[in-house]
Amino acid sequence: MLRRLFFLFPDEKHAQRAVHNLVNNNIPKRHIHAISHGVDLRTLPKATYRQKSDTAFRVEYILWQVNLLIFIGAFIALIFALLSATILWSAVALTVMLATFIAGEQFVMKVPNVHLTEFSDALSHGEILLMVDVPKNQVAEIEDFVHRRHSEAVTGGVGWSIDAFGI
Repeated sequence: MLRRLFFLFPDEKHAQRAVHNLVNNNIPKRHIHAISHGVDLRTLPKATYRQKSDTAFRVEYILWQVNLLIFIGAFIALIFALLSATILWSAVALTVMLATFIAGEQFVMKVPNVHLTEFSDALSHGEILLMVDVPKNQVAEIEDFVHRRHSEAVTGGVGWSIDAFGI
């Protein structure tokens, strides 16, 4: 899983220079995606439909709902097991509840969460959003690189990306 860095640029010229510098800094062009509303992005690597539609948000939402359903099902099973005085099934239900709680907590604490809706105002004013996918260990380095070379860039945070699925 890659980390997705979000940078807002005031115009295409600044974003174009940033892309050039990132590519020269060994970031593959296929890991750079540009989004804008109303600005022609001919010279920038365009984001795919999945990236523009924030598929990652839907995946997170579905996983969270499934996690909650499993937790609720285990809680109901726990109640029935306690009413029937079955210790083994009570332990199984408690184990499932604990596992779903830990899985949810780990996801929330370890996986960053930034979505495109946070940039809708800036995009509607003609700014360009660059999404740069990098390995987790390069996040600080690339953020620092962009800030040193492009003072006009505004950092929008860090999210996650799965390269194999194009999201």
